[in-house]
Amino acid sequence: MKKIILSTVVIATMATMANASTSSDVKALKVQMAAMSEKLETLEAKESKVAKKSNDLITIERKDSPEFLLGKETDINMKFQAQDNPDMWFKAGVRIQSTFENKKTTNFDDKSTTAINEYDESTLQDAYLRRTRLEIGAGFGKYSSFVMDLRNDKANLEDKGEQGFNVGDAYVKIKKPFDTSLVNFKLYRAKIDISRTETVKSARVLVYDRPKVADEAAQFISENRRATNVQMYGDWNKKVHYQVAIGDATGSDHASDATGAKLDGSIVDQNFFYGGKVVLSPFDGWEETSRTESYFGQGKHFAVGVGYWKADGINYKTNDYKTSDDVTHDGISTDTDHTLINYEISAHYKNAFVQAEYFDFDGVVKDWTSKETGKSSGWYATGEYVMPELSYIAPFFRYEKWDKYEDAAGYDFTSKMAGVNWYLRGNTTKIGLLLQKDTYGENIGNKETTSARITTQWFF
Repeated sequence: MKKIILSTVVIATMATMANASTSSDVKALKVQMAAMSEKLETLEAKESKVAKKSNDLITIERKDSPEFLLGKETDINMKFQAQDNPDMWFKAGVRIQSTFENKKTTNFDDKSTTAINEYDESTLQDAYLRRTRLEIGAGFGKYSSFVMDLRNDKANLEDKGEQGFNVGDAYVKIKKPFDTSLVNFKLYRAKIDISRTETVKSARVLVYDRPKVADEAAQFISENRRATNVQMYGDWNKKVHYQVAIGDATGSDHASDATGAKLDGSIVDQNFFYGGKVVLSPFDGWEETSRTESYFGQGKHFAVGVGYWKADGINYKTNDYKTSDDVTHDGISTDTDHTLINYEISAHYKNAFVQAEYFDFDGVVKDWTSKETGKSSGWYATGEYVMPELSYIAPFFRYEKWDKYEDAAGYDFTSKMAGVNWYLRGNTTKIGLLLQKDTYGENIGNKETTSARITTQWFF
């Protein structure tokens, strides 16, 4: 409006100048016109600056992202900053991961007396949403913010139906309250670092389904590795990263024995979990600045780490049961302490990325029908090679080996995987194709599964 008024005044001034009768009148009018023109230019500059500032308050694309086939990768959620206080902001975004799968299962009969075991085979074709999530966050000021998500994972997986929504992350972050990166806090439902691949955001992992040994670690200490807790974390010059935490321990809904059977009962008693993780980047120029499994051929890093976690005083109790003579028996009660030690190593150099982890479990229940407990251990290795010259096509592999109960035979699990990801817009839009073969020992299923999957991801 002001620009229109000034423009009208300038036009009127020019008309008046055309009708001026003396040279002094013309000179005065020229001075007025110059002043008006200067005010107009100043106003335009101010409006341009305000418009640019307003545009900067709403962001979504990563400024350091390479250019993919469909454009630059988006950041995690769209960010809206308040004009009167940029330290206050709101984030919102979505994540959808789909899977189309063809899986063949061969069940071996361990009672067979023939040289070649008898078996039966089944084939399942399945399409499901591996993850469906709404993510939001809010900044309360310079030091504090809140992050949470609502999720409906594995909708339509096999015969599970629509599933239901539940809360995933839901934590308050207090960032650098003492103006140092060494001390930060997270309160409530935030991940504890029991595993690198479990800590990396699922939108940034190579494969949507993480290694089974890592998924077990995610339940062994704290339910879904994020039951309500308090944690302190930080880093020193990106050379040393640490996390210490204490909080609510594992849950009966996700408790399994060494055979893989779910607990038909409840946890009667347990203490808080506690522990921590330290990750080192010892080489100059190879510091790990963010946790991800996809680097798109940029930069380099090397990191090694070790974590120790403990959940004491766990008392599992199975439900009461009836025998064939219709006599009711009390459920079996098992006392155990869970201890998890995790070792990690990861590195990438431009196009190539490798990562491996080792897990040592103590306090594993052998079978819910007995009170025996023991140890379990496993590891996996994975890697990827990105080819930017081929529109960011990236072949990858993963190998996993897990002895689910070390004191007895027949508890070995092995998984082999190979595939390729195509990053159409980084992790914002990507397509994957993979083949996987899993072998289960005679006490943990005595079977072999072969799976071919096509996966897609959309998130911002």
